[in-house]
Amino acid sequence: MDTRTSGRRRFHDFIPDDECYRRYSCVHCRTHLANHDELISKSFQGSQGKAYLFNKVINVCCGKPEERFLLTGLHAVADVWCSCCKTTVGWKYEHAFEANQKYKEGKYIIELTHMIKENGWAK
Repeated sequence: MDTRTSGRRRFHDFIPDDECYRRYSCVHCRTHLANHDELISKSFQGSQGKAYLFNKVINVCCGKPEERFLLTGLHAVADVWCSCCKTTVGWKYEHAFEANQKYKEGKYIIELTHMIKENGWAK
């Protein structure tokens, strides 16, 4: 992953083709969001349908954590939005209140409706 800077202006992070055969990008502006190698699970439900759980994402900003009761119980989550187009794309699990949900802490949910597969996916 590279970060390019020029003077004071910071460019968005990107995932070079030689580092990642498959990646996910924002459907609205094509900013890179995640490397396929960071995908943990495809079995999640977002507020707008199916969602994926990622270990790490890039080019997102996090909001303030708030407690929400989700399908799997009470969690402290922070909304995440694309740092380029500012569209809310999912959330970050900050804290899980139930012991069997602790594995989600620090992980990210990105909703399928807000991302697109790019680079090397079979048609």
